[in-house]
Amino acid sequence: MSSASPSVVVFGSLHYDIMVHGPARPRKGETVTGDHWHPKCGGKGGNQAVSAAKTGIPTSMIGAVADDDFGHALTDNLARSKVDHRFVKKVTGVGSGMSVAIFDSEGDYGAVIVSGSNLMLGQVDVDAASKAFVDGALLVLQNEVPDHANVSAAKAMKVAGGTVVLNAAPARPLSADLQQLVDVLVVNAIEAEQLAELPVVDTLEGAANAAKLLAAKFPVVVVTAGGDGVACATREGDAFSIEAIKVELVSTHGAGDEFTGVLASELARGSGIRAAIEAANHAAAVLVSTPRAN
Repeated sequence: MSSASPSVVVFGSLHYDIMVHGPARPRKGETVTGDHWHPKCGGKGGNQAVSAAKTGIPTSMIGAVADDDFGHALTDNLARSKVDHRFVKKVTGVGSGMSVAIFDSEGDYGAVIVSGSNLMLGQVDVDAASKAFVDGALLVLQNEVPDHANVSAAKAMKVAGGTVVLNAAPARPLSADLQQLVDVLVVNAIEAEQLAELPVVDTLEGAANAAKLLAAKFPVVVVTAGGDGVACATREGDAFSIEAIKVELVSTHGAGDEFTGVLASELARGSGIRAAIEAANHAAAVLVSTPRAN
């Protein structure tokens, strides 16, 4: 990393989440009576920015919201979390991004997102946030905004001399332009399977095999395996796995974003990949086992 002051720049999604808790997630055509619900500010980009900022590293968010109640709540949350949100624009003609997540009694969930304003991001937003793309900075991307927007942001960070981390979630094909700009890829088993175009077993061994396969395409690959742990492989042939920290699960919601945000902050500070993964692994374990965090 550069000797310049480390910082994290998150380019991506902001969603206002409606969290619904019940005994089980409904099957097709089924109505389930829930226990309670609550709102939460999220979006993979927003969550990752907040997680990075919690570690104390300067963090900026580049995103888009509408001038509506959801948008106001999302920007207020960034401000409370000490995330620089000067580069979050307000758009017209669409609503702010939102999602509904339905949790079962075991803490697992399924979700539906409505992207809304997040789909309005593009080159103009990269240009408007040019001050954030500097040598020594680390850029975090996700798949909840258009691929071409991610390409624009990644190009700007590479030109500035920074590092690009892509959390390729949710799963979708990546353009060749984006792939060649990524320094660190972070995926789970489902996303790894789509990118590798081969079946991936959702175990730590499966994650390790997937990481090695994907390292042919990306310099550093991190594959998470939920409660089993996380695996890493590099293009140079280095590979290792770290078991998950055993905790009592409260909710898995946001675990991947917490992991990615902390991983990014550690890498920006100059930590090696193993040390960064260990810190991220610990942070995710704390989050999934802490009621007030979910």
